[in-house]
Amino acid sequence: MDVLGTLKANRTRFITLAVLAFLFFTAVQGMPTEDWVITILRGLSVGMITFLVAAGLSLILGLMDVLNLAHGEMFMVGAYVGWTVFVRPDTFVDVLSPLLLTVVGFVLLPAWRVWIQKVPLLVKQARFWPWLALVLGAGLLWVAYARFPLAIWNPDVYSESPITFALALSQGNLVLATVPPSAGWPLGLLGTLLGGSLLGLAIAGFGQRQQAGTMSNHISRGTWITAAVLLVLGLVTFFINSNITDFLVGISTTARFFVAMAVATGLGFVIGGLIEVALIRPLYDRPIYQLMITLGLSFIVIEVVRAIWGRPEFTMPKAALFDGSGDGCPATSFGDLIANQCSTIILFDGRIRTYNEVFIILVGLVVLALVWLILQRTRIGMIIRAGVQDSEMVEALGINVRQVFTFVFALGVALATLGGVLAAPSIGLSTDMGTRLLLLALIALAIGGLTSFPGAAAGAILVGLLQQFIIKYGQIGINLPFLAEPFKPSPPLVPASTVLLMVIILLILPHGLFGRNE
Repeated sequence: MDVLGTLKANRTRFITLAVLAFLFFTAVQGMPTEDWVITILRGLSVGMITFLVAAGLSLILGLMDVLNLAHGEMFMVGAYVGWTVFVRPDTFVDVLSPLLLTVVGFVLLPAWRVWIQKVPLLVKQARFWPWLALVLGAGLLWVAYARFPLAIWNPDVYSESPITFALALSQGNLVLATVPPSAGWPLGLLGTLLGGSLLGLAIAGFGQRQQAGTMSNHISRGTWITAAVLLVLGLVTFFINSNITDFLVGISTTARFFVAMAVATGLGFVIGGLIEVALIRPLYDRPIYQLMITLGLSFIVIEVVRAIWGRPEFTMPKAALFDGSGDGCPATSFGDLIANQCSTIILFDGRIRTYNEVFIILVGLVVLALVWLILQRTRIGMIIRAGVQDSEMVEALGINVRQVFTFVFALGVALATLGGVLAAPSIGLSTDMGTRLLLLALIALAIGGLTSFPGAAAGAILVGLLQQFIIKYGQIGINLPFLAEPFKPSPPLVPASTVLLMVIILLILPHGLFGRNE
């Protein structure tokens, strides 16, 4: 009876899914085996990249009711940071130390909030001193950063641009210049710590007015431990800078690519946490301002990326594991694929790209499984799922919802940056890549259900498959009645087809395929 009731209550959803499955099955019938296998794998690859962006949006929107319009730019940041670690590890190591020392001040936000409450003058002058701390902190960081040695490219000179370094690495003749340490490094270290602390103090001061009377005097042990670990890592990284650079340059490109994935994901987690604490948390009762501040942040990030890496598009070379082309390639089995590190593998008489159609799909499936396990099998996942249903009830149970919000926002941004570094060798790097992926992710969310994690996965896969089938039929054509020649969809129909699918789905199911009724 329960099964019949479920079928009856969801009959529209099941009929819609059946129709979609039938349409894709029909589309497959018009292609040779190798063509439809390649098309499906390419669709899954695009779908997995889209899923990594859409999943974070879904988690943040479902729990926090926040639509992060800078989410696409976080995807872009992941791509550019991953490229830097992979192609220019010397630059990454040079920047790592000041960044770690700066973040110490933000990690100590709970301590700054408690300290502010204990100083009456700061409480009384809360309208003025945070601005002074902000200006002083930013100026001090500007001066301190200049004292750190930095090996970097020059986007305005072609021979020293990211394009040239990426090409040199792909050809195996990359040469990195060494930069001698600056004589003023002690002031640089102290200035960075003090500047980051002043910025953290300013943020705490801005939030003190909105949260007056609700702040806790408790500073968790984890705050002190995290700050101490970051401080030690920042100092160690500075003093053994050349050793770390030599290590990264000496390892294989495959190992360095996995390091780039880890760094981009970790940086995304940190950036996400800082954005939630500094920008989103003071504006929970003002959703329009949330949209405006994340939209403004997206423009700022784009301009920063253009200033550092330049405006031209460029590529990220593939790691050696996915770029082999010698004897034994293309591979005819997965054993040969791993042994020869081939860039392609023969499957059903079709040539499949190892990185695009195998590795990306595998990583996407692993992330999907891990996030699902976190949501379904852990305490934090139980809190997140309960918070999506009723966040006020969760807070009434004594759970610190603010910490959960920070974790979810950080996790969502980390997924986006992971998607960026995965997409970089596949689609290249450009300053508009985040905008394109954000639009695709929003369409996928609308199709699957805005606050549904499974819906984000289903919507992203549908979007990826539909796009690739339209692209394929643009090459071979579709035999339609009353037409003498096969109809070949033009390139503009590729994005239009996903919008059309979204409109049809929402007309039939206003909350998406797996969305819940609000």
